[in-house]
Amino acid sequence: MGLSPSKRVDAALRRAPAFTAACDAAFDRCLADAQRAFRGVRRYQLADATAHLHAELRASLPLVRRWVPSPPPRARVDAALRAAGLEGDAELSRAQFGEFAAELFREAVLAGAAEAALVRAPAAAAGIVGVGAAARAAPAVIGRVVAVYAAGVAAAVYLSLG
Repeated sequence: MGLSPSKRVDAALRRAPAFTAACDAAFDRCLADAQRAFRGVRRYQLADATAHLHAELRASLPLVRRWVPSPPPRARVDAALRAAGLEGDAELSRAQFGEFAAELFREAVLAGAAEAALVRAPAAAAGIVGVGAAARAAPAVIGRVVAVYAAGVAAAVYLSLG
């Protein structure tokens, strides 16, 4: 299949001009909200910046529109800040804010895709088993059909991440 899902999402976000534009707009909005008192985005501004960024990306990026239905919660914002290695910084520069946003939305997209796969596969597998039992199919055949369906769901989710 090639790249890992995480790398596929990261590459799709970083090469999208809409992502860069949304990051710049959110960064500029944070500076304006603070009346340009700071050179960067302060940590207390990240929740609001994330909500603004989500609104911009949801309108312009199908990846975010499909897998991130609401702005990431504060816990995910804090986790992305730690994962990007920026938790000790008082304020984020434009480049650091872009790194933070890429980390945050990559993880949000992956979490949304994983959640969808975990909901789709078991529900359909139960349906397949029910139909197979009603049709009195051999258990080995039912098992193969469920395995093929689960692989199809995994492949569909993976392919939608790029």
